[in-house]
Amino acid sequence: MKELLRSTDMTTIAFATALLRGEDIACFEMDVNMSVLEGGIGIFPRRLMVHPDDHAAAVQVLRDNDIPLGL
Repeated sequence: MKELLRSTDMTTIAFATALLRGEDIACFEMDVNMSVLEGGIGIFPRRLMVHPDDHAAAVQVLRDNDIPLGL
């Protein structure tokens, strides 16, 4: 898996996930359970991962929709 997006904004992660799934690009959200450690205040960024073969297409989908990659 290759990191595509890193953000503390859960709505950005959710929107990016929906866009990628709409393009049949499999993605996986990491660090979801960090909220247990942070108390749910959103200080630790979540990462959106994609298969290395899909990374270029996924980057293009995010850029086409003005989603900052946040890397």
